Amino acid sequence: MDLLLRGGLLIDGTGRPLRRADVGVQGDRIAAVAEPGAVPRRAGTRVVDLDGLVLAPGFIDVHTHYDAQILWDSDLTPSSWHGVTSVVMGNCGFTVAPTRAEHRDIIVRTLENVEGMSMEALNQGIDWCFETFPEYLAAIEKRPKRINVAAFIGHSALRVFVVGAEERAASAAEVQRMQDVLREALLAGAIGFSTSRQPNHQGAFGRPVPSRFAEVDEVYALASVLGDTGKGVLAVSIGPGLFVDQFSELAVRYGVPVTWTALVARADRPGAALRTVERGGALPGEVYPQIACRPIVMQMNLADPTPLGEVDEWKEVLALPRQERAALYADPSWRDRARPTTLERWSHRWGKVDVEETLAHQALVGRRLDELARERRSTPFDVMLDLALEDGLATRYRVVMDNDGDDEIAGLLADKRTLLGLSDAGAHASQLCDACYSTHLLGYWVRERQAISLEEAVWRLTGQPAEAFRIPGRGLVKEGFFADLVAFDPESVGTTPAERVWDQPGGADRLLVGSTGVEHMWVNGIATRAAGQEVAGAISGRLIRS
Repeated sequence: MDLLLRGGLLIDGTGRPLRRADVGVQGDRIAAVAEPGAVPRRAGTRVVDLDGLVLAPGFIDVHTHYDAQILWDSDLTPSSWHGVTSVVMGNCGFTVAPTRAEHRDIIVRTLENVEGMSMEALNQGIDWCFETFPEYLAAIEKRPKRINVAAFIGHSALRVFVVGAEERAASAAEVQRMQDVLREALLAGAIGFSTSRQPNHQGAFGRPVPSRFAEVDEVYALASVLGDTGKGVLAVSIGPGLFVDQFSELAVRYGVPVTWTALVARADRPGAALRTVERGGALPGEVYPQIACRPIVMQMNLADPTPLGEVDEWKEVLALPRQERAALYADPSWRDRARPTTLERWSHRWGKVDVEETLAHQALVGRRLDELARERRSTPFDVMLDLALEDGLATRYRVVMDNDGDDEIAGLLADKRTLLGLSDAGAHASQLCDACYSTHLLGYWVRERQAISLEEAVWRLTGQPAEAFRIPGRGLVKEGFFADLVAFDPESVGTTPAERVWDQPGGADRLLVGSTGVEHMWVNGIATRAAGQEVAGAISGRLIRS
């Protein structure tokens, strides 16, 4: 044995009860799982005493947007701080490949608006050494990585690659061409195909993202390629014409797993999410609604008002360069048009929007906009704009967007028909950081709320996503499987407060959340974290091909 992990409390990722066991690692594989003291060792075997820590499979995050960040951040932070040893990127149809040189600006601007990414960071950080999806996978495979990565091919990038920037239905010949490009990507190792029909997804220049111009038949035609090749997962962000009935039909017709986003629990609509699970669960097919275990909370400033892109008048804002947005906010005619729609569309949110960060209004930090509006005999809409303009658009507002129904989240976590995901790691970097969802689950939902058992939580993070996404050899502590492992203290595992840093290309900012209680990590048998500290230069991650 190269490595012997002894004295740990093993949770193997199957959902079976915790037990004491020793684990032996040879090369990049788990070579032995046995009773304490039963794993043979030889001269040169490195022994790590886990002293009662929980030893589990490395966590698998199935919903990230690291497609661009991986080109400048080999550590894929902060996911790699939270027990995550594998990520799936390219969700919601938004990827950087395939992309022709003439379409790079469209792709960058789409990621800027729909995923809240810094345009400066994207322009400085992306090495466009690829056009096709196989070329992108090859580039990712060559790059050093702290953790493993798998990549969807996204519908929006695929559509621009074939149809160009035209906002129209595709011709039969273009659909055939998209099928060919998708087949090439799957055979090269894409984990699947992702798409979005979500009305809130506004891309370059405030226009709908390219996948929203596709007819539903186009999605079916592309899903058929997954069935023909016997490869990949279909991931859909819900929208007109694609919901639980269609997901069941797609899964059955083409024999593919379908996962969809987002199933959220809203405090003002108790029980709605669980009723959706029941409705979908009554239908045939392998379909996984994705849930989150954290409230979706964004820190938004009006220089980048991505969350408001669901309102038509704010699409005009997203269409403008950032330096021109303040003038629109000050325009009375625009305010008169935008005010009624914005107040109505966000009526369930104004009581959950407060001043979070500001240069000019320190006395107002923590104050809710609806309260300030009553005091000023104004509206939350106007107060939000006025404060921002007085602060050079630097003021940030904390907005509880969704998933604030705590009791219903507990019910969703206990329902094995749902799939835990939605971290959005790599996206909305200046607005939120939910890449810490794994340690939040273990600290809050297991230890504090006792909503699910520790074994169920680990299965949620390991065995279940590996099975749903057809990831072989990972997700379990089992002989012959890859040695992706994490050891944590169940009494202290959790998250640290969010911190704003300026460490992206071009000096762009982002929010980061650290972990507590994550003591050791191994990726493909190599230690990447030891005694609670990152191992410098650990680059043992690999590309996971379908």
